[in-house]
Amino acid sequence: MKIVLIGYMGSGKSTSGDLLAKNLKADFIDLDTYITKKYNQSISEIFENEGEEKFRELENTYLKEVLKKNDVVIAVGGGTPCFNNNMMLIKQQAISVYIKMDAKSLTKRLLLSKTPRPLIKGKSEKELLEFIQTNLNKREPYYQQATYTIDPEQKSVDQLAEAIKNLIKNDLIRR
Repeated sequence: MKIVLIGYMGSGKSTSGDLLAKNLKADFIDLDTYITKKYNQSISEIFENEGEEKFRELENTYLKEVLKKNDVVIAVGGGTPCFNNNMMLIKQQAISVYIKMDAKSLTKRLLLSKTPRPLIKGKSEKELLEFIQTNLNKREPYYQQATYTIDPEQKSVDQLAEAIKNLIKNDLIRR
């Protein structure tokens, strides 16, 4: 089984994905971490040194690589589904789950996040909210192509991982 978690940055893909993988006794891959290890540069360094276009090429290359694995849960970056036919690749090869959050909730989470994120570096709360709203509107058509959509609001990370697991298992039973 291959499960790919998609959604905007800060939606909880990596945290819930790691727990989900443990629950399913599967491997967990955070695509950004995978790229960092393979390319030997942080995501911020790739953006700064080589630009977003180079990063998106690497993202596509390494997405194809991780999709070859079995029994895996993959958390992809927020932009991954929106470039280089990545969503088509995901849909063809995996079960995908969109972790859907609204712009205000994402803004709150990202303001508290300790993870450096090149696309939002140095933005005020108002600028961040506007940036997220604009980007979410552009990305939503890609995200909505996921096999499933789940709302993480009012759920702990454990509850979110369990909800995703149940959603997928129930569907597999019905097939």
